Amino acid sequence: MILEFKNVSGISKEFKLKNISFSVEPGFITGITGKNGAGKTTLFHYIMEPEKNYTGDIMVAGKKLHEHHAELMNIIGYVSEDNRFFMEKTGKENVDLLSVFYLDFDTELFHDVMKGMKLSSMKELKNMSRGEYLKFQLAFAIAHKSKLYLLDEITGGMDPIFRKELYQMLQEILMEEDTAIIMTTHIKEEIEMRMDYVGVMEEGTLVSFQEVGGEPWTE
Repeated sequence: MILEFKNVSGISKEFKLKNISFSVEPGFITGITGKNGAGKTTLFHYIMEPEKNYTGDIMVAGKKLHEHHAELMNIIGYVSEDNRFFMEKTGKENVDLLSVFYLDFDTELFHDVMKGMKLSSMKELKNMSRGEYLKFQLAFAIAHKSKLYLLDEITGGMDPIFRKELYQMLQEILMEEDTAIIMTTHIKEEIEMRMDYVGVMEEGTLVSFQEVGGEPWTE
């Protein structure tokens, strides 16, 4: 089990979750869908924030997240428009500054992935397009050997060519041992054709979580 939510609830001024329980196995892609404000991104916030602002437990790789947060961040890759790096610096400069915080960061792998996506590591992040910035984040997550990838609404407004490239990369990521991907999305085609499991959020509650009977991934 790579990720498990056990009766997780929490309330703040901006969001709330109510008794969320589900688990994610390695080797699969899980979609979380629902209307804006349903609580999809809040699931990711609870994973990424070091403070335990919820009741219940979140388990990652068999460990309680709030007790081993710094350690487990080594194997969690977060990709989102809201995920902020040093925007005034290049991709290479960000890696030079941030790679020291990860136990097993592979700088050569980062540059190889960037090159494979035809994206320069010498480009400042502020000058990257939305798609380029998301590609940079994905390369960064791959380079620190993530086992759990959290992709927050990254395909919305994405052109078909980039979306096809993205799913080809995700297929390759899932070939790694003990790796899982969770995506928040509202795109029906992705839910039906790309996801192995899907959870539906409504007003902070997970109203369903089930296997999806879609077609195999083919391009």
